[in-house]
Amino acid sequence: MTGVLTTRRGLMQAGAGVALAATVPATARSQSGPLRVGVMTDLSGPFAGAGSQPLFWGAEVAIELFNQRGGAGGRQVQIVSADSQSRAEVAINEAERLLGQEQLEVVTGIYSSAHAVPLSGRFQQQKKLMWITSAIATAVLKDKNLSYVFRPTVHSDQYAEGSVSFIHEHAKARLGTDPDKVRLAVIYEDGPYGTGVAAGIEAEARKRNMPVVMKEAYSATAPDLSTLVTKLRRERADVIMHAGYNPDITLFLRQAKSGGLRFKMLIGHGAGYSQIDKLSETFGADVNNICNVDPAATQMLDQSRLGAGVADLAAAFLQRYQARHQSNDPPTHASMGFNNTWIFLEHVLKPAVAKTGGMTADALREAALQVDVPVGGTIQGYGVKFARPGTPMSGQNERSIAVVMQFDNGKSKVVWPTAIGVPPVLPLPAGHTYAAR
Repeated sequence: MTGVLTTRRGLMQAGAGVALAATVPATARSQSGPLRVGVMTDLSGPFAGAGSQPLFWGAEVAIELFNQRGGAGGRQVQIVSADSQSRAEVAINEAERLLGQEQLEVVTGIYSSAHAVPLSGRFQQQKKLMWITSAIATAVLKDKNLSYVFRPTVHSDQYAEGSVSFIHEHAKARLGTDPDKVRLAVIYEDGPYGTGVAAGIEAEARKRNMPVVMKEAYSATAPDLSTLVTKLRRERADVIMHAGYNPDITLFLRQAKSGGLRFKMLIGHGAGYSQIDKLSETFGADVNNICNVDPAATQMLDQSRLGAGVADLAAAFLQRYQARHQSNDPPTHASMGFNNTWIFLEHVLKPAVAKTGGMTADALREAALQVDVPVGGTIQGYGVKFARPGTPMSGQNERSIAVVMQFDNGKSKVVWPTAIGVPPVLPLPAGHTYAAR
């Protein structure tokens, strides 16, 4: 991406043109030169391996392809990147740098909900656009009436709806019991992401009269989860629903195995569970048939059911990503990074530049509120229409969709919604490391 990427470390080496651009008032820069867009993710620390790196890589491919197709009105998009290092205080400092020193009008990315919650208020206060491509906690937007924060991807209540609906739908036929007899356990990291997913699961289970026999939080940096494993064994849960990142998921699965924990199904909820390549590398066949809830990676979908031109866009993304990262089955976060960045570039940035000649936050905000993409119009299958200011989920994409996927020898397949999925393996088959005996 020569000439497109500017990092904090490489800013001084990026060339006189960039250095000069930083001294020109934003109003003048808005009419000429590159369109500078912030991309803030976690390129180091535990979140990097839990999906934040492929989120950034997907965004890189989107911007590269967008530029090669002519950019916005012939103007190229230039990334100004920031590594929030899996730490909320660093994310806040980096956001201040991007908005202050770099004088950006928009920052995209934001992997962690624990970062998105404090950042959203700052962007709203400064009236700059925050475009969330990952952080899924419902609490980021709910009842905040934010008008400069947009999230095209799903929110945590949709994760909960997916996992609980999946078990409810298949309880009788595949687990041999009525849904109200299936014993659910919910374990989760104690940040906004895990807390939001857990609260959603509890609420969805209550609607369906399904018992939650255990609901317990832990720190994502906890060095030992053996007590949690012991409690799960005591409660004899049929289905464990887990919201975790990466080191904590690895720790849990290892201690669950050594502690003899058995269950009929384990369902993850994005984040570390979406990194099937890393899970398979660490656990091999032990993660076969485990499920996960997330937006679908584009290669999981029937491309013939997508809108005009979308399958070609998906193919272009996959070809570039696979060649660059030697990945035959790119993780969901790669599709999220590409898709949600592409939505911004094609459906927000391009119209704003065409209408105003620039890309002020207000012009981008107005363009975002006009986006109307039907279901099937993006590479992840969902459409795009943002809830308007004054509504409970202002800034949330009302057409986002989460699916339940199941792992099969290092790949993922959609098993819910049933209309677009294949039949699941449920319960875990006899002989599986974690299968209930």
